[in-house]
Amino acid sequence: MAKLLLADDDIELCQLLNEYLSHEGFDISLAHDGSTAAKLILDQEFDLMVLDVMLPNLNGFEVLKEVRKESQVPILMLTARGDEIDRIVGLELGADDYIGKPCNPRELTARIRSILRRTENIYKAKQQKLESIVLSDVSINPSTREVLQDDNSVKLTATEFDILYLLMSQAGHLVDRDQLSEQCLGRKLEPYDRSIDMHISNLRKKLGPNEKGDDRIKTVRGVGYQYVSLDS
Repeated sequence: MAKLLLADDDIELCQLLNEYLSHEGFDISLAHDGSTAAKLILDQEFDLMVLDVMLPNLNGFEVLKEVRKESQVPILMLTARGDEIDRIVGLELGADDYIGKPCNPRELTARIRSILRRTENIYKAKQQKLESIVLSDVSINPSTREVLQDDNSVKLTATEFDILYLLMSQAGHLVDRDQLSEQCLGRKLEPYDRSIDMHISNLRKKLGPNEKGDDRIKTVRGVGYQYVSLDS
């Protein structure tokens, strides 16, 4: 039974989602303010956190920043439907995905299951002891989920890791945005959805060689991305 933390100050909504998600087989804990959410997620073992942007004490972005200092637990952000700025900021700070409010409980459940399936795939990859990939100054190990650049560890979220591994495994070839979304987010790409683009932007900043980082991960405009070894 997957253990979830639902952080939202809308008590009525929390009760509704708690009932629905519990019926779907999840073990739910609730937090109604940011400070409590941050403490619970860091002090206890959870498989995923559903985190609302608008929380008292600490808002969702502040909680996300605190959590990402210590943990890569999957985080699904709840944002105001149509508020692209909140979505972009959440992804920049390390959220794995987002869903707009008000949300359909069935859609929320599907998003949660998608992220948890990816988590399960991480475990399977560790068991299979898949081979590492080394390209120029970057090595990526799917068994340990470790990325090294010039022998220095690079901190990536689970989603960033999956995207980087897919790109590096097909280095020199175009990987379209639809494939990246389906394999790394577990869902079809939605119209005007910039999730993949923001994760790519985060990878570029973390891997360089400069903050723009597009020498390493090239954009094929309107189609997708291509990983290029800097030695090539």
